[in-house]
Amino acid sequence: MAIDPTAIIHETAKIHKGATILASAVVGANVEIGTGTVVDSHAVIAGPTKIGKNNHIYSFASIGGDPQDITYQDGQESNLVIGDDNLIREFCTINRGTEKENSLTRIGSNNMLMSYVHIAHDCQLGDHIIMSNNASLAGHVRISDWAILGGFVLVKQFCNIGRHTYAGMGSQINKDIPDYMVAAGVHPKIRSINTIGMKRRGFSASSIASIKRAFKVVYRDSQGRLLDQALNELEASESDSIEVMQFVECIRNSRVGIMRGPADDG
Repeated sequence: MAIDPTAIIHETAKIHKGATILASAVVGANVEIGTGTVVDSHAVIAGPTKIGKNNHIYSFASIGGDPQDITYQDGQESNLVIGDDNLIREFCTINRGTEKENSLTRIGSNNMLMSYVHIAHDCQLGDHIIMSNNASLAGHVRISDWAILGGFVLVKQFCNIGRHTYAGMGSQINKDIPDYMVAAGVHPKIRSINTIGMKRRGFSASSIASIKRAFKVVYRDSQGRLLDQALNELEASESDSIEVMQFVECIRNSRVGIMRGPADDG
């Protein structure tokens, strides 16, 4: 264990002998840090927070701070769990959860959170996610694996960003982005499927074609009928496609409704 003598470590913190804490970093009460994790100078980690192995937390990041929720009170259960192999760049802020939703904010593994990213209380992030500079999540947002958020993207509370999605720079997201979709615009709409992302991640041509058909059914040919009818059609015609069934499930589980698509352009 390499801990700089100027670092401030609370007596209850549990730091693995393989972790590194650099100059003037602050590790507070009830913080656990796994092997291989590096905490750069002047980063601050408050608890209760559990951080896995091989993460890199850069200077001036503020991890595990109190929830920015007016109903939160000292003494309430409030936790943050971060997985393995994450890059958390300068000035990122990640807040602990509240009792409104399991008292937990969770970050998965292999994510890149660029400078000035904000993750609010009770957010749930999967794996292999990229959040570009200044992207910000309000409370209770869920982001699934392999999603990419461009710079300055803002996400309203309770929204869901599906797996293998892409949100363009500056998007103000107030509805869900279903799996495999691309959203763009200051007041964004679903524009297409994430063909480039799917190809890069090794999806087969047949899987991509299936998602294209699903996109067409929901976003191109759905005028004049209920969304549920379109989803029923997909469940009947594309039941052998894992990706389409994930797409349908994502829409059915929406808490705030899904983002509108190109057919709604007027």
